[in-house]
Amino acid sequence: MQSFSRWGAQRLSATTRGIPLVDGLATEEIGSQSWQPSRGDLALPALTLDEAAFAANRDLFLRWCSGAGVAVAPHAKTPMSPELARSLREAGAWGTTVANIQQAAVLLAHGERRLLLANEIGGLAAGRRLGALLGAYPDVEFHAFADSPAAVASLAEAARLSGHSDISVLVELGAGRAGARDLSTVAGVIAAVIAAKGLSLGGVATYEGAVATPDPDETARAIANLMARTIEAFALVRDAAAGRPLILSAGGSAYFDVVAAALVPVAQRDGDATVVLRSGALFFADHGIYARAFAELDRRGGLVIDGVRRSAAEGFRPTLTLWAEVLSRPEARLAICGFGMRDASFDQGLPIALRVFRDGVEQRGLAKALTVTRLNDQHAFVTLAEDSPLAVGDIIAFGISHPCTCLDRWRVIYGLDAGGTVTRALTTQFG
Repeated sequence: MQSFSRWGAQRLSATTRGIPLVDGLATEEIGSQSWQPSRGDLALPALTLDEAAFAANRDLFLRWCSGAGVAVAPHAKTPMSPELARSLREAGAWGTTVANIQQAAVLLAHGERRLLLANEIGGLAAGRRLGALLGAYPDVEFHAFADSPAAVASLAEAARLSGHSDISVLVELGAGRAGARDLSTVAGVIAAVIAAKGLSLGGVATYEGAVATPDPDETARAIANLMARTIEAFALVRDAAAGRPLILSAGGSAYFDVVAAALVPVAQRDGDATVVLRSGALFFADHGIYARAFAELDRRGGLVIDGVRRSAAEGFRPTLTLWAEVLSRPEARLAICGFGMRDASFDQGLPIALRVFRDGVEQRGLAKALTVTRLNDQHAFVTLAEDSPLAVGDIIAFGISHPCTCLDRWRVIYGLDAGGTVTRALTTQFG
């Protein structure tokens, strides 16, 4: 098993996007180079993280969680950066969420010891893989989802092989994706957990994002219905697990206020239950789907922290910037930039131009007239006015939509300080 120090001891060279040096540097030396992407010091394209914005988003959300009476296990699938996962836990997060066994292996290898696997793992072969993993970490507190007796059997196999005697099973309620659809299925899962060795009932879980639609009113009704079913399932689990601390978990990223309003009163009446959100992408925010989600949250009333109502749209700041160079002006109203589908998310909207730099100097106002219209594998098509002064070699900072499907394209993201200088290299472990 690799230790944390060995995972962190990497040498980055020109084989990694962003690194301009053929011979390379150790990751811990990156921050001493004073590189600035706006000057072209990085090999573009490159993806950067605004360190101050990330910290501000973290602190804002954790303050809201504390006041709302919920805990959060940030979903590591968004950045798959053990360093960022650890920073969130050290700041006050309850634990860390993962989506599968590989992600659990990464986080365990980097020292995380309270994991919530927010997914069914698969069949008995997956149970054997999980058992082999957990057997190497006898001190882990592990919670996993199950929505069928077959899923419970897989977790029981993991418990048997690992020697763990108390793997916590959260009965998953769902609609539109995985999760039990009715109370008879919930009862079957509960019975299977009780009958299995090495497992215990840990609570219930759901993911409200799976029922969201473009219609806010329809979404509100669908989430309310899912919360009601989740609360009914929780009552069944509580009856079967009297005296045991339980978890009520929801995704929460775009609707954390809604699920907290529904689930916190249930936990408070129970007296021995914790509402655990799994929000991950909101710590990064964006210029697309999360910007719209925060605006919608403000229409629902905004953030209430310490009795003061605040704007979510103003409070959460986008943290990710994609930097790319203008490669060509082949037509009067067309520029080609050096990034594409291999570099940026595009499933929830195309990147938007934020700022333009020439020789490190910002060309103010120029980005407003630029529009990304489509992407190839490694080219972005940008329309602009015929008389635009945009030139080959100009560097454009782009905002993205949907952090999850942007970060997973990168082995390394670069932290930036308030002055736009690289502070560190954050390696990702997507597998």
